[in-house]
Amino acid sequence: MGCRSSDILTKPNWSFNRSVFKSIGYSDDDLSRPVIGIANSWNELVPGHANLRQVAEHVRKGIHRAGGTTAEFGVIAACDGTAQGHAGMHFILPSRDLIANDIEVMVQAHRLDGIVLLGSCDKIVPGMLMAAARLKIPAIFLPGGPMLGGVEFDKRKSDLTTMSEALGMLKSHKIDETAYDQLEELCGPSCGSCAFYGTANTMCCLAEAMGMSLPGGALVPAVYAERLRLAEDTGKAIVNLVLQQINADQIMTMKSLENATRVLMATGGSTNAILHLSAIAAELDIPAEQMMEAYQRISEATPQIAKVNPASKYDMEDFYKAGGIPKVMKEIETLLHLDSMTVSGKEVSRNLQEYKFKYPFDANVIRSFDEPFSKGKGVAILRGNLAPDTAVTKPAAIVPHMHTFSGSAKVFDSEEMAEEAILGGKIIEGDVVVIRYEGPKGGPGMREMYKAMKYMYGMGLAEKTALITDGRFSGTNNGCFVGHISPEAAEGGPLAIVKNGDKITIDIPNGNLHLHVSDQEIGDRLATWQRPQPKYTKGYLAVYSKLASSADKGAVMKL
Repeated sequence: MGCRSSDILTKPNWSFNRSVFKSIGYSDDDLSRPVIGIANSWNELVPGHANLRQVAEHVRKGIHRAGGTTAEFGVIAACDGTAQGHAGMHFILPSRDLIANDIEVMVQAHRLDGIVLLGSCDKIVPGMLMAAARLKIPAIFLPGGPMLGGVEFDKRKSDLTTMSEALGMLKSHKIDETAYDQLEELCGPSCGSCAFYGTANTMCCLAEAMGMSLPGGALVPAVYAERLRLAEDTGKAIVNLVLQQINADQIMTMKSLENATRVLMATGGSTNAILHLSAIAAELDIPAEQMMEAYQRISEATPQIAKVNPASKYDMEDFYKAGGIPKVMKEIETLLHLDSMTVSGKEVSRNLQEYKFKYPFDANVIRSFDEPFSKGKGVAILRGNLAPDTAVTKPAAIVPHMHTFSGSAKVFDSEEMAEEAILGGKIIEGDVVVIRYEGPKGGPGMREMYKAMKYMYGMGLAEKTALITDGRFSGTNNGCFVGHISPEAAEGGPLAIVKNGDKITIDIPNGNLHLHVSDQEIGDRLATWQRPQPKYTKGYLAVYSKLASSADKGAVMKL
């Protein structure tokens, strides 16, 4: 079998390259084997990545046992949680493209034969999958696993985001400072991706659903020994993929993206997954409109059979023990493309037949196909005169009576302005909070309106108000919300001309987001609208704000 690496490691013409490797400590035997990269996003800043150094050692063991040679390198990873609510969040989504570019550079410059992608959190996972789709070499994604749940608070196990809800409760005198300080110590008891079903865990689950992780690989908690055994199996599997010449673009196809979308809808995952699946599709040259059609079609026809925090009190460890993604896929297998190839070297159908469940099933977390929590629309696509090119919401995290909501607009031109108003008691029952100029270009970086929603929840407004934005939301948000509004305000979308007091209706059952202003009035307002000056004129964000596509196209950078 001819390896890519042999193109630059064959004597005598490539002896210079061999000497470079030998100066690091590689031997002739090492250089005769497939060279497998380990793209490791370990650092001491992100809880979901804190265990990846140990995980990498077990991947290395598996690669060596299967006859490969390892070449590990570092990848950046920023924490969404730490970046929330300040200027740092501008950099989070744009980091996704940097990660994809970084991995592409390292793999191509060193002619690696295959790649194991180690990451766990929000933008790192899709960035790595984008790289795999672009590179078209054997690749496997391996997450570090979710965090364990924290101390009980507000009638459920807490997690890191509980602190934001608790701040709203502290401000409204529902709890005291002693309880607040104690929660800070106990809400995050271990490393791992956050214990709720947010974007990080959603994308790990969808990587498994699309066949890019080994079966069961998404949800084994970070501190379980099984996570290390899975890492070794992943090391063996990547060598097998190289030997069989099964590349990532043979696994990531429209069929596998539809499988991932089915699982997204069946589990009520994060709205951010729409953004990231579209970005992966862009790397595979799948048109954005084809993906939007798939989201809408699949959303309407896929029952929601799993409910996990924030949609229920059950966390990721509970989800894992209930059967995780293999159980979900088994329940909805009649809706899946069972012939899709996976990184196990087997098709989806065979993986499901052979998977062995370790714990008793729990119908409180995962129900059967015939008895779902709801019949459809775990995540929904909206259109209307406020969102001509689509918007995204998550009915699975919205109480049913709020699926249709009308109210008066309270307009803010930044996240910070909205948060100040919420904490200052300026938002009242019946308001629709409008946060604009937070899209891919306008933000720049399409920040998450996570804190705004959490503050509203903590102040008792979650079922009395709504929030719409051209920014994004965290997968842990609940309440009535709509994000990813396209075109964004900075591109002259209708969101830019909404005024305080305008009536807005969110109609999820009919897929509509409507501004109760005439077409003539909208046109007149747009005619006098002026594009705001860019917030950044230097550095990476200046580049991103110029090149970022709209949310419906994945917010990827395009020339």
